[in-house]
Amino acid sequence: MGTGERRPVVAILVGGGPAPGINSVIGAATIRSILGGCDVIGIQDGFKWIMTGKKDKVKRLSIEDISRIHFSGGSCLGTARANPTQKPESLDACLDSLDALGVTRLITIGGDDTAFSALKLEQRAQGRLQVVHVPKTIDNDLDLPHGIPTFGFQTARHIGVELVKSLMVDAETTSRWYFVVTMGRKAGHLALGIGKAAGATLTIIPEEFRRKPIRLKTLVDILVAAFIKRLAAGRSDGVAVLAEGLVEFLDQQDLNGLEDVERDQHGHVRLAEVNFGVVLKRAVEGELRTFGVKTTIVEKNIGYELRCADPISFDMEYTRDLGYCAAQFLLEGGNAAMVSIQNGRFIPIPFSDILDPATGRTRVRMVDVESESYVIARRYMIRLSQEDLSHPQDVVRLATAAGMAEDDFRKRFQYLMDKDV
Repeated sequence: MGTGERRPVVAILVGGGPAPGINSVIGAATIRSILGGCDVIGIQDGFKWIMTGKKDKVKRLSIEDISRIHFSGGSCLGTARANPTQKPESLDACLDSLDALGVTRLITIGGDDTAFSALKLEQRAQGRLQVVHVPKTIDNDLDLPHGIPTFGFQTARHIGVELVKSLMVDAETTSRWYFVVTMGRKAGHLALGIGKAAGATLTIIPEEFRRKPIRLKTLVDILVAAFIKRLAAGRSDGVAVLAEGLVEFLDQQDLNGLEDVERDQHGHVRLAEVNFGVVLKRAVEGELRTFGVKTTIVEKNIGYELRCADPISFDMEYTRDLGYCAAQFLLEGGNAAMVSIQNGRFIPIPFSDILDPATGRTRVRMVDVESESYVIARRYMIRLSQEDLSHPQDVVRLATAAGMAEDDFRKRFQYLMDKDV
């Protein structure tokens, strides 16, 4: 590069909710970009400011500034759920802001909504801007190949398991139940990952239900049957892990006032606004009273505790690889793709491949309930099964715990065995 020739400018922004490892991506991408002959600026608060034409919410990034940020959680650039795709003028304002800042290369870090915004921005730019997206979400629901996690998921699962382990000890010590609602807007990856690894009593995720919407009564009966099965085994304690994404699929008539719950700029229900654990706790307690069963249920939400945790070593290494590959991809002239690392090799996934033709949105990866991994998870759960209802001696034991006649018990819970539930 000759004297006085302008250095290319790379911008980095973060959208959506926090996830462990964001700073590590920023740090690695900054170092590689600077060593590749570029200047780097960080855009603060995602698309929030640049989509309104503001150009002062930026910071120059240097190697000295970011050389150790990979150890820490959170985002040194902040984050926001601002959605520039709602109006063409917002996308144009983003492009004008980036152009005024001299930016010709953009690295976005975020989940499916941020990926969609990056895709639309690149399309709108018509060649004026190179864009690469780094997939981030503790929900693990971006459409990456099977077995490849989104960054932040492993740290969130690790910390979630530690929390559930403590609650399991407390539950046994005090003879009570916990309903633990975990983050996961649509998919049950985090709930299942935590519940399976911790050995929770049972885990319930949206993917296990073929028929949707899901009725609240079905969830309540699954939990009540687990209580009874546990009592029949001489235990009055348990921990149920529940994916918050179940709310998205519940029949809305079962959740009074759900229509009034606040939604974010992408149209999603703010699931934290629906006190799902309390709804289930009250419904299950009421149902158990009809069986003469007294118990203490404590509802607990976990999610915000996980998002800004310091990344574990897996995510620190993984995110440094992702940040490096994102920067290298741009340096080599790449554009319009999402970063993935498959079998230890960088493989860009074109933006066109992450769109769901049916919805026009980015695909969401759901838990494969036909997989061996899920089947094993179910085998270790304490929940009513067809096998229980097929053995007369087991039915006697369960019906006795519920204070019911055997035939009445079968009739009451047999529908839960239907694969179309």
